[in-house]
Amino acid sequence: MKSRQAGFTMIELIVVIVILGILAATALPKFLDMRGEAQQAAVEGVAGAAASAMTLNYSGCSLTNNVVTANKCVKINDCSQVGTVLQGGLPTGYSVASVALATNGVTGTCTVTGQDSKTAAFTGIGAGI
Repeated sequence: MKSRQAGFTMIELIVVIVILGILAATALPKFLDMRGEAQQAAVEGVAGAAASAMTLNYSGCSLTNNVVTANKCVKINDCSQVGTVLQGGLPTGYSVASVALATNGVTGTCTVTGQDSKTAAFTGIGAGI
């Protein structure tokens, strides 16, 4: 009796490698595009946090009749001051364009810029003025 060797033939191995190569070639562009989407999502997250912080500060100022009070009301008359009301400040690598918020309750469209010049807008509210 002859014994047969078990295993894969060279053609089977080459077919598997070709299939894996095709799958990698179609998936790679999707993974490369995710970096830009992640950076945009991060900028939008910072913009959302900034909008919430400004709204909470305005609420605190309304409770104190717009008198600057520690832990309740911070004077905000420009979008670029949002870092003073964000817990931990504005994250490294992000900046907020200067837009004047002249009086209490006045809103303005503020723009935050992050990595690779990704931007997001949020509504800023003047308070404590």
